[in-house]
Amino acid sequence: MWVRGSDQVQVEPRQVVVELPGGDGLPVFLAAGSTAGGEFRCAECGYGIVVRRVLPTCPMCRGLSWESPATSPHPRFPV
Repeated sequence: MWVRGSDQVQVEPRQVVVELPGGDGLPVFLAAGSTAGGEFRCAECGYGIVVRRVLPTCPMCRGLSWESPATSPHPRFPV
């Protein structure tokens, strides 16, 4: 998945994550139902999760897009 502008987002479900953000600094979005592993934030509300298999629908806002915390505009708060 890639982003070319703030109004052009393409989400491809059921895609295995091999590597997250490239050196271009653009966010990488993954759809709920995609096979993935690692830490992700909901692209809509910023809710954070750690998954090992399949990205769920966001339990907080029912959002369907997830992104790496490294490129997320949502701040990461210390625990």
